[in-house]
Parts: sequence; structure tokens; C-alpha cells
Amino acid sequence: MFANDPDRNAAPSPAQNGAFLEEKTFRARTVLVFGTITDATASETVRRLLALDAESDAPINMIVSSPGGHLESGDAIHDVVRFICAPVNMVGTGWVGSAATHLYLGAPRERRFCLPQTRFLIHQPSGGAGGPASDIAIHAREIVKARERIARVIARESGQPLDRVLADIERDHWMPAEEAVAYGLVSRIIERRGELAA
Repeated sequence: MFANDPDRNAAPSPAQNGAFLEEKTFRARTVLVFGTITDATASETVRRLLALDAESDAPINMIVSSPGGHLESGDAIHDVVRFICAPVNMVGTGWVGSAATHLYLGAPRERRFCLPQTRFLIHQPSGGAGGPASDIAIHAREIVKARERIARVIARESGQPLDRVLADIERDHWMPAEEAVAYGLVSRIIERRGELAA
């Protein structure tokens, strides 16, 4: 009866597969942050965190693989991770750089993990302001303020002295997983999901 029904034999559309995977991820209390951090990324991530927090106080697992992006978008995620009641297990994979490192540090140190091949990048913010000299001067002052703010967060969350962090972020400072643990960015390197509960 259904043998020739095209709807029955058709493969699921990409949209159907996407919706299925989104639902599975949500039910697993997992939030994915991949790619460049933008205001759209922040909006979607914050929406998911708030929805999961409203549903239960059970831990949320956030998996991060991002080169960074817009600092204030990273700020939004960082602050909401600290704002909600449900604890967030932060899991780095691939690379966690710049604004992504900043949002990663939103979780307390004991809940910051990474997979073995993860690399971390800390550095000072950059800007490309143009226009009148007075506007460029304003942007420069704001970049200096952002640099100091980022350094204070890294120092607070890693336990490193502020002077060392300020020196380290002068240029790109890359760390493989083991160095990130020694620096204080990461609590533990894990290989299996079950280790999150250990």
C-alpha cells in the first residue's frame, strides 16, 4: 500500500535532520558553540542556556570550538553562563581562541575541561578603527580598557598574576592542552564524556 508513496520512501530533508539533531542535543542538555563568535551566535547560545536553565538545575555541557570573534558577544555568553542557576561544564575542543577563551572562562575552573588535541589562544583585543583622528583616539582608549578587562578576567580565572597575563597577551599566546592546564585555564584534560561526572 505504501510501496510507491514518495513521501514514505524519501530521505529526510536537511531541515528535518537538523531539527532532529537540535532536539537530541537539547534533550542531552548540550550547547554547541562552533565557529566565529558573533551577535547571532551569542543570541542563539544565550537563548539555549536560558531555556535549559528554566527546564532544570541539572548541569549543562557546553562544547566550544572557535577562533574567537566579537568580544562583546563573548562577554554576553560569559556573563550568562555565570548568571544562570544550572552549572555549566565547559568543554574545549579543536581550538578555543580569543573571545572564545573569554566565554570559556565563564565557567568555574573545576568545570572547565578540554579534549586532548585542544589548543587555546589568549591575546589582547585588536581594532581597525578609521575616520577622524578624534574617533580613532576614542577607539584606542576603548581597546586599552578592553585589554585590561580581559587580563583581569584571565588572571582571576587562572590564578596567574595580572602582570604575567598582561605580558602574555601582548602577542598571540598559544597553549596546547597540557600548558592550558598548567596555566590554570583548564581543570582537566578528558577523553570520554563519562569523565565529566568524575
